Amino acid sequence: MAERSTAAVDVADNSGNEPLTAEAGKATSDGVGTETKADTEAKAAGTDIKGAAADTSAPELHSGHKLARRYRLEECVTRLDGFSSWRAVDEKLRRAVGVHVLPADHPRARPVLAAARSAALLGDPRFVQVLDAVEDNDLVYVVHEWLPDATELTAVLASGPLEPHDAYQLVSQVSQAMAAAHREGLAHLRLNPGSVLRTETGQYRIRGLAVMAALRGISSDHPQRTDTEAIGALLYAALTQRWPYETDAYGLSGLPKGVGLIAPDQVRAGVHRGLSELAMRALVNDGATASRQDQPCTTPEELAKAVAAMPRIRPPEPAFTAPEVFQRTTYTQGAYGQPPHRGRQPLAPGPAAPVPPPPLQSRTGKALKWTVSALLIAALGLGSWQLADTLLKEEKKSPPSRSQQKGDDDKPTKPASKPITIVNAREFAPDGSAQKPGQVKLTYDGDPSTSWRTNSFIEGPAFAPSVKKGVGIIYDLGSKQTLSGASIGLHYGGSYTEISLYATDSLSPYVSASDPVASFEKLGSKKTTGKSVDLTVKSKAKTRYVLVWLTALPFSPPEPNYANHYKQAITNVKFTG
Repeated sequence: MAERSTAAVDVADNSGNEPLTAEAGKATSDGVGTETKADTEAKAAGTDIKGAAADTSAPELHSGHKLARRYRLEECVTRLDGFSSWRAVDEKLRRAVGVHVLPADHPRARPVLAAARSAALLGDPRFVQVLDAVEDNDLVYVVHEWLPDATELTAVLASGPLEPHDAYQLVSQVSQAMAAAHREGLAHLRLNPGSVLRTETGQYRIRGLAVMAALRGISSDHPQRTDTEAIGALLYAALTQRWPYETDAYGLSGLPKGVGLIAPDQVRAGVHRGLSELAMRALVNDGATASRQDQPCTTPEELAKAVAAMPRIRPPEPAFTAPEVFQRTTYTQGAYGQPPHRGRQPLAPGPAAPVPPPPLQSRTGKALKWTVSALLIAALGLGSWQLADTLLKEEKKSPPSRSQQKGDDDKPTKPASKPITIVNAREFAPDGSAQKPGQVKLTYDGDPSTSWRTNSFIEGPAFAPSVKKGVGIIYDLGSKQTLSGASIGLHYGGSYTEISLYATDSLSPYVSASDPVASFEKLGSKKTTGKSVDLTVKSKAKTRYVLVWLTALPFSPPEPNYANHYKQAITNVKFTG
């Protein structure tokens, strides 16, 4: 039950987007190793925080300090146990980043570097990505993504529990992400509402994979069980707006003392029964699970499978309110604007409707009617004559019928191109620096409103080979196909985009770092300033795998998470044979 104590009193990690809170540990005036109230409670509960370095001072850093002449520190968001975390700016790529800094002689420096480098290799877009891990003279620092459009789950839950569909998405996405991490041998050990972020699109991102546990010196004999219990606690909090232990944490009230762990649907009325049982199966609760006595989930993989086995919870239907204009029509109000009687006494008659003026009966009125009628007849006759004249001219211009064309039956008809189905795809990143691998499927989902985006770059439009050799996606056509062309939809126009097609031998081909496309067969290339491009393969190639390769990106204004000007997004890809 020691692991349960860790999850119960774990302190929020504010190393990302949100400023320091009292619970997350405010910096003291001397800025040295401040310990939070929750960490004190953890020690009192018997939690083992290994390798603590209370006597190690954080580096003397300040706003404006630059690391590697590149990362300019802006605001300190955490200062604790000899390390500090900052919001910073990458001046080379002109984007916001987060940075963890600690002295090179800190007892946790080596584990932090190892954890950061392992997390960076995962490359899963469901996690906040590690961008750099460096030992520079007397400092060790880890640089990670900064998501200005994302909100901590702590802040989301402050306004109330989640709707069943949102809670379902939370446990589904987080359990799947952690299952993928554990398959690669990576654990989090500090999953809590402060380490889960929700983006504006409703996606959940996890920050601090392996790194935050290394920074705090936390380890576990059963890392999969620890992370699974933490996901159960997140789901419990999302359903009830309560922390599933007696200790208050993350701005949430704990359960009443002495009651023990009770199911979410007993804490708050209206909680989804299936999600309530799922939370109990994930939490450590002395052998008691759901009311149906289902087997407990002890790994993220088991929890992800249990979520997938549930009936899918659909989002709530949007409420529809009829516009006011429809509420006032005679159709909704009954005949002549009066409500139908439906067995009641008719309402007293209102004021009589105004009587329209009588039609023109004078001699002048009759003359006016005959004049208007004559004009209408003349207009109709003129229009009919013009229509007949146009049809005759078109008939003279039209080519002779097929039966009149001499020898036409002897000429073969050009076969129409047919669409080729894409069965799989993978981002091609030969330099190891991926763009958005999790968005690849959006380029062939048939929805032009979704897309795979590149990162943004300072130089352009042509960024190859000075910045990168190129960026792109390899598509799997299922079997060898005779390829005649490709149609590619783009998000940005202007400036120009340069796209090439190559035939490859697999989704993950072996390439040379100096020239990654040298061994591929080039099928075609084109530059465009528009938002779509059609490429024709002159000599029809037969291949199963096709690389769409971008070597120039257009200029566009900066956006959130895309601070630089040169970028592109592929919305839709179609191949024809």
